[in-house]
Amino acid sequence: MKKHIKLIAERIIEFKKSLPQDVRLIAVSKTKPIELIEDALKSGHLDFGENKVQEMVDKYEKLPKDINWHMIGHLQRNKVKYIAPFVHLIHGVDSERLMNEINKQGKKNNRKIPCLVQFHIAQESSKFGFSMDEITAIFSENKHLHWENITIKGVMGMASFTENKKQVKEEFQLLKKYFEQLESLINKPDEFNTVSMGMSNDFNIAIENGSNMVRIGSTLFGARS
Repeated sequence: MKKHIKLIAERIIEFKKSLPQDVRLIAVSKTKPIELIEDALKSGHLDFGENKVQEMVDKYEKLPKDINWHMIGHLQRNKVKYIAPFVHLIHGVDSERLMNEINKQGKKNNRKIPCLVQFHIAQESSKFGFSMDEITAIFSENKHLHWENITIKGVMGMASFTENKKQVKEEFQLLKKYFEQLESLINKPDEFNTVSMGMSNDFNIAIENGSNMVRIGSTLFGARS
């Protein structure tokens, strides 16, 4: 076990060295025990991603408070209140109703909750996310002005799970295009600056096409049991 522990910290250090300087690593710790995260922390890394609210809350309560917790999974509106006091970034904001709830909970907790707008870029219908038309309508109707307790930090998307690299590349290019369109609508370059795309199986293609935040799990922690 100790050898495995050392390996995780070393993997994180080595992986970060391989990334361009402007690309931020989110170590996806979902389903991994507290002990493995504690050992990952020995690398100095503080950004961890979870996809289930209860698991994130449990880990938040047991681990050091300087960890940046990223909610990377599909978030239900009735669960927002549990992570609103501490979540560092919500990646998967995929509906106007969810945005309204995050804003409501941000107000209750007297904080502006950082969020990414999730776009549906994959050909798989099981993936969540806005269309560009939906986002454009929200901004043209000035609904975004009500979100005073949210900071929109950028965009997130997941490519299709396929061996077709050309398709994956085109989907990532589409997300980068959406980022640029939304950037012109928001016009806050100091705040709106994140393109979160790319996981263990496709992060290189994502970085080549404009990603500056990658969500890496199995490459660092090993395959999920």
